Amino acid sequence: MTPPRILLFDSGMGGLTVARAVARQLPNAHLIYAADNAAFPYGAWKEQQLVARIVMVLGRLIETVKPDLAVIACNTASTIALAELRASYRIPFVGTVPAIKPAAAQTKTGVIGVLATPGTVAREYTHSLIHTYAYHCKVLLHGAPRLAEIAEQKLRGHAVDLDELRNEIAPVFRKRNGHPTDVVVLGCTHYPLLTEDMKKVAPWAVTYIDPAPAIARRVADIVEETRLAAPEGPLPEHGTVILTSARGSASESLAAYATMGFPKHMVLDIPA
Repeated sequence: MTPPRILLFDSGMGGLTVARAVARQLPNAHLIYAADNAAFPYGAWKEQQLVARIVMVLGRLIETVKPDLAVIACNTASTIALAELRASYRIPFVGTVPAIKPAAAQTKTGVIGVLATPGTVAREYTHSLIHTYAYHCKVLLHGAPRLAEIAEQKLRGHAVDLDELRNEIAPVFRKRNGHPTDVVVLGCTHYPLLTEDMKKVAPWAVTYIDPAPAIARRVADIVEETRLAAPEGPLPEHGTVILTSARGSASESLAAYATMGFPKHMVLDIPA
């Protein structure tokens, strides 16, 4: 049987948490990870230019990898570009959005924290999820300016500054009428890399919701429904990370990708 070829895409290393979950769910899958590191971080971009960038880069990646499906393992890219990607390319796409619906179902106190990037916090899509699924809850929505970068530095082997981390997550730990936050949504794929560190500095214990396992289950469902192709010609090997700039190929970055299951790398030069 032909193993599914799955492309996982993010602006940086955060989507590796999703790749790890997909690898557990589909151990025989042929996985290629792509990081648009030439344009990282996406939060600094204007929306229209970023959508155009994501659609263009995915086109190049699809041409190179010839995947059966693509996982947009990035909340920012998913919330702004998923519809455009589906309209532009014929393969199935699986997106990543803040797990507000399951958080609203799990909370006992009615107080939910959402940690996300400033861009995700500002987007109408996120507010729509809250209005639809968590209208009966108090939602503490926080755009953490440095969490994604702290997670990337940790993956590269640098120690986490616990005081800085405490300050980054503090706004989602509050009480309403004496009831504390009891569920925190990790609204960026980088953040699960820091869950154990967050537990050390959080003022009280909460349930952290990582969207990766649900995304992996969705990928498995689509693979089951998809007719898998066996493309011809030289293609990137399983376990390859594709970078859009050589500046991400420093030894500590490549070592970080290798520890998460992507020991090979190639550069598809796409300047920002």
